[in-house]
Amino acid sequence: MTSQFFLDFASAHVRTVARDNTQTTMLDFSRFEILTFDCYGTLINWEAGILSALHRILSAHSKTLDDATLLQLYGDFEHHSEQGTFRPYREVLASLVRQFGAELKFTPTPEEVRSLADSLATWQPWPDTVAALRHLKTRFRLAILSNVDDDLFAATRPKLAVEFDEVITAQQAQAYKPSLKLFELALTRIQTPAHRVLHVGQSVYHDVIPAQSLGLATVWVNRPSARPGVGAVKSAEAKPDLIVRSLEELAAIATQT
Repeated sequence: MTSQFFLDFASAHVRTVARDNTQTTMLDFSRFEILTFDCYGTLINWEAGILSALHRILSAHSKTLDDATLLQLYGDFEHHSEQGTFRPYREVLASLVRQFGAELKFTPTPEEVRSLADSLATWQPWPDTVAALRHLKTRFRLAILSNVDDDLFAATRPKLAVEFDEVITAQQAQAYKPSLKLFELALTRIQTPAHRVLHVGQSVYHDVIPAQSLGLATVWVNRPSARPGVGAVKSAEAKPDLIVRSLEELAAIATQT
C-alpha cells in the first residue's frame, strides 16, 4: 500500500473518530522510538488457526462446539497451562488439546495432541499486517514480544516480511505474558527508556495491563473475533492509550505527521 493511501486513511480516521469512538486518545507518536508487537492475535490471525485445528480434532471424535465457546475454553485452558514452572509453548498447546479431551469426554490421539502446535506454522497474517508493518518500519524500530517458542516463531517470521530489530519470546524469558519478565527482558534488549516505547497487542490481559504497569504506552488492536473484545484469551479490563480495529488503522495514525 502506498504512503498516500495511509495519509488519506489517516485523515478520514481523524474526521470520524469522534463519531465511532474507535480511539480513546490521540498519542504523540513523535515521542516513540520503537513499537513492540504481540504476534499471535495481533499480527497473525491466530483465531482462524486455532479454530481450524480444534474443529478437526473435535470432528474426529463427533464433538461440536460453537466458535465463541471454543475460544473461551482455549483462553481458560491456556491460562491454566501457563501457570507454575515454565514449559515450552509446544507443550502448553499439547496440554490444551488434552484439556479439551477431558472437558468433552474424548481421548485425543498422539498425533492430535501434537497437531495444534504443528498447525501454528500454517497460521497466516491478517490481510493488513505486512503492508502496515512495512509502513511503520519507515519511521520506527520494530520488535516482537510473543508468548511462543523460538522455533515456532521462526516458522512465522518469513510471513511477516519485515526485519524486526528485536524478537523476544517466552522461551527466552522463561515466562509467559502477563508476567513482567518478558517485558523487562525486552526493555533490557532494546535499550530504550520505557516512555519511548509503544506496545501494541490484541490482548488486554496479556499486553495492555503488564505493559502499562512498566510505564509503556499501549495500543489495543481490537481485531474481529467470534468472541468480540476478548478473543481466545482471559477477559480483563484496562484503559489503553489508543484503541484501533486494525494494524492498517494504527499505521495510518502513527505516520500521518
